[in-house]
Amino acid sequence: MLEINDQGWVRGAHQLPSPNQDDRPLDCPLELVVIHAISLPPGEFGGPWIDDLFGNQLNPQSHPYFAQIAELRVSAHVLIRRQGQITQYVGFDQRAWHAGVSRYQGRESCNDFSVGIELEGDEDTVFTTEQYTALTQLLRALADKYPSLAKPLCVVGHADISPGRKTDPGPMFDWEFLRTSLRAEGLNECRLGVSH
Repeated sequence: MLEINDQGWVRGAHQLPSPNQDDRPLDCPLELVVIHAISLPPGEFGGPWIDDLFGNQLNPQSHPYFAQIAELRVSAHVLIRRQGQITQYVGFDQRAWHAGVSRYQGRESCNDFSVGIELEGDEDTVFTTEQYTALTQLLRALADKYPSLAKPLCVVGHADISPGRKTDPGPMFDWEFLRTSLRAEGLNECRLGVSH
């Protein structure tokens, strides 16, 4: 079982604090979880590149694709690797820079009131059972720590809040499997994906 400490960090997770974060607006409780998918270079898994991107350390000479993204200043709260390991970059009480231009139920700037979870993957590869297990445990811990997230628990894809601009986590993400897993954890009141 995962636990989140009073500073908004997952106990036992690998911690690599990102400079790409800031304070949330006052009186802006957490109300949304956004699922992303990332692979660096595209279609490849493993390696230090995601950590480097979120830490502003990505070397543009390491791969031709990196020259396009090395100057980006982005982050997520956590990354779930293919084997289910969790790396946390931003405490949940802080604002990570993951959603960009976004809208959820008429509200702009989803970074203000959301948690960003990256899954190591892409739109052509099935996500792993270990990732769904870690994701389910993390969502359970978030719902326990932040009651504002659990009424109901709203989980969407990046594509749902940035349609036409983003497509992740993509068609290989199994929303129904996640729903079943969350119910098994006692999270019966969930709204998953804007279009699901």
